[in-house]
Amino acid sequence: MKKAYLGGRLRQLREARGLTQAALAAQLGISPSYLNQIERNQRPLTVQVLLKINAAFGLDIQVFSEEGDARVLAELREALQGGEPAVGAADLRDLVDNAPALARRMIALHRRAREAEDRAAALALAQGAPDAMPAPAPFEEVRDFFYDNRNFFDGLDTRAEDLAGAAALAPGEPLPGLAAHLRDRHGIALRRGEDETGDLRRFDPGRRELLLSGGLSPGQMAFQAATQIGLIEAEDEIARLVAGAAFSGDEARRLARIGLANYFAGAVLMPYEAIWRAAEQSGYDIGWLGHRFGTGFEATCHRLSTLQRPGRQGVPFFFLRVDRAGNISKRQSATDFHFSKVGGSCPLWRVHSAFDRPGEILTQIAEMPEGRRYFWVTRMVQSRRGRFGSPGKVFAVALGCDIAHAGRLVYSQGLDLGDPAAVTPIGAGCKICPREECSQRAFPMLGRPLAADPGRAQFSPYAPAQAPSA
Repeated sequence: MKKAYLGGRLRQLREARGLTQAALAAQLGISPSYLNQIERNQRPLTVQVLLKINAAFGLDIQVFSEEGDARVLAELREALQGGEPAVGAADLRDLVDNAPALARRMIALHRRAREAEDRAAALALAQGAPDAMPAPAPFEEVRDFFYDNRNFFDGLDTRAEDLAGAAALAPGEPLPGLAAHLRDRHGIALRRGEDETGDLRRFDPGRRELLLSGGLSPGQMAFQAATQIGLIEAEDEIARLVAGAAFSGDEARRLARIGLANYFAGAVLMPYEAIWRAAEQSGYDIGWLGHRFGTGFEATCHRLSTLQRPGRQGVPFFFLRVDRAGNISKRQSATDFHFSKVGGSCPLWRVHSAFDRPGEILTQIAEMPEGRRYFWVTRMVQSRRGRFGSPGKVFAVALGCDIAHAGRLVYSQGLDLGDPAAVTPIGAGCKICPREECSQRAFPMLGRPLAADPGRAQFSPYAPAQAPSA
């Protein structure tokens, strides 16, 4: 078993609690010299010490999981990409382990520099118009808010679970119970509209009426009804979460309220304990779970990416929705997969193949440049409202997890997860991907000079220049 040298995180915990080494050593029942050696990474952090930390502080020992810092490691790698001297993987790992606060500060500085570059480019494009400088997009603020919270809000989950129990919602058919709850507790009548091209949901507080589109399925209507209940009954918890996020403006705060109310709705239709047990028992069979809870493929996938309650943790998934052009319109992560903000997604990612195989569930074992492997499950989803010929929506939805968890999924049955030939090398985006020989490159790697030789053509469209010989 690999030894865990995680002294930096232990030191950060101790300093955050305002404890000296001697005081913490006394609480853990170990000698101060032993604790000093652990914090300096001269001794590994053993399971016995981890259990003592948990007993002393009631702390989830997942805080000390090496897997938990992979997100920071990936973002730090992007921040330090290019330039001289090169920073190796071991140095990056040491910085994350021993100075995590410094690593996060460097990532924050990189983000600010990137935003400044984007604004400068926009200003130049607008030929110097000062009002053309774009502010950070509110929807991106909200996306990062969910990402930073690992797509898990236990307070909302608990309230949603209590509501599902109190309203005696029938699994797979929650709409009648939700309608009765709106009527009996709030005096709100649920109506189904005739117009199939208008709003999906519209609440009229004066008439105490919730109008739902006639083009919605019973499951979609239940989701909209549960969202409205969340805006009413979980208003204080949603307000607390929004207030603590330091959004830049009212638009971002309103979008966050909607996102959190949607989270609540998913938790009402798929209460935590019930969906967690069913997922574990079925091997995370998305179709079967959707049938049991009356939810669609996308909603079920999104809910599976939120199961991170301590003591009842599901597979730590990352969830995404992408269109045919490769735009990622939704991305949520319960774990550490790094979604690049520089350039597009990798064309070798099989999520893009789902559009060519409608109705099929596709799988892929993908390896990132640093060697980490992930297991992906993806399928195309589509919806259309209104009459024939009206525009619809077509997306590919995907769930991914670290290869270490793939064996828990029904979709890995019959696959040799350790076969190197079954692995597809991908990257987080061409501009930061170091795979020099990839024929699918759309852009050269940032900070790396190209081999621009008019007398030579190579298979790779952006071959790097060779380093000068000594």
